[in-house]
Amino acid sequence: MALSTISKLALALSATLFIGYAIAHDFSIVGYSPEHLASMDKTIELFESWMSRHSKTYRSIEEKLHRFEIFLDNLKHIDETNKKVSSYWLGLNEFADLSHEEFKSKYLGLKVEFPKKRSARGFSYWDVEDVPESVDWRLKGAVTPVKNQGSCGSCWAFSTVAAVEGINQIVTGNLTSLSEQELIDCDRSFNNGCYGGLMDYAFQYIMSNSGLRKEDDYPYLMEEGKCIREKEQFDVVTISGYEDVPANDEQSLLKALSNQPVSVAIEASGRNFQFYKGGIFTGRCGTEMDHGVTAVGYGSSEGTDYIIVKNSWGPKWGENGYIRMKRNTGKPEGLCGINQMASYPTKEN
Repeated sequence: MALSTISKLALALSATLFIGYAIAHDFSIVGYSPEHLASMDKTIELFESWMSRHSKTYRSIEEKLHRFEIFLDNLKHIDETNKKVSSYWLGLNEFADLSHEEFKSKYLGLKVEFPKKRSARGFSYWDVEDVPESVDWRLKGAVTPVKNQGSCGSCWAFSTVAAVEGINQIVTGNLTSLSEQELIDCDRSFNNGCYGGLMDYAFQYIMSNSGLRKEDDYPYLMEEGKCIREKEQFDVVTISGYEDVPANDEQSLLKALSNQPVSVAIEASGRNFQFYKGGIFTGRCGTEMDHGVTAVGYGSSEGTDYIIVKNSWGPKWGENGYIRMKRNTGKPEGLCGINQMASYPTKEN
C-alpha cells in the first residue's frame, strides 16, 4: 500500500476514531454491496458502519488502521468467494477485523490429541430402521437459544451441554439451559477449560459429579473461574451415561440424530467457515478436528442433503448461529470430519 494511501486512510479513520459513527445502509444479507468495493472512501464508510453495528472500538489510530487493513483483506476474500460458489455464501460478521490466525487461536478449542476415552457401552441405535427423511430438534423444543463462547476455547463444553439439554428435554419434557461454566471450571481431570477439551470427558464428569447445574445458577463468564463445588442447594440435570457413534459411519450418525441431538467434532479452521453466512456449506476443509459443535437435525434442499449444526459463536454468525453442512459427500469421514467423532449422552426415565 503506497504511503500516500496509508496517510489518506489514517486521516479518514482518525476523524472518526472516538466518535459514534452511524450510516444508514440497507445491508444485503452478506453485509456489503458492490459499491462498497468501488472506491476506498466507500470501503472506509462500510468499515465505520460495520464498527457501529458490532460495537467495535480501538485504542489508537494505529490499531484502527491495522484492523481496517485486515477488514479490507477479509472483505476481498468474502467477495471473491461469493462470486465463485453458489451453494453457500459468506458475509461480514463480527470476526471481520480478525486475521485468520487470530480467529483460530481464539474461537476453536477441541483437543483431540488427548488420550480419548471411549464409551464402555455399545451403540444403542444399531437396530433403528425407520430413519425419517428429515429431523429438526429445534422444532421439537429440544434446543436452547444459540450461545456465545467468546474468545475462550470452550467449544467442547458448549457441544456437551447442548447434547445434554436435548436428551433432558426429550426424556423429561423440560428444556433447561445448563452451565458450560461449571464444566470449564470444574472438569479438570482431562479437559482444560478455555484451552480445550473433549465432549466424552465432559459427559463422564457429569456422570461422576451428580449432574450439571443450570446456567442461571452458574452463569458463563467467557473466561476460567474458580470451581464452585457445592451443589446441594441447586437443581441439577443428570445423565445415565454416554455412547460413541461408530466412526466414519454417516448412517449411524443419522440413526442417533433421529433420536436426539448429538455432539460432533469438525475441522472449522477454514477461512470460509469463519465468514459463513448461509446456504449449504460445501467449502474446503480437512479432518484435523479442532471444534466441538452439536448436530441438531438433518434434511435436504433442492437435492442436496445436509446436517443442521448448532455452533457457539453467537446468533449473528451463520444462519442465526447455525450452519447447514453437506452430507452424503461420498467420503466416510464426512465434510470437515463430522462423521469421525460423534457421541451423545443417555438418560433413563
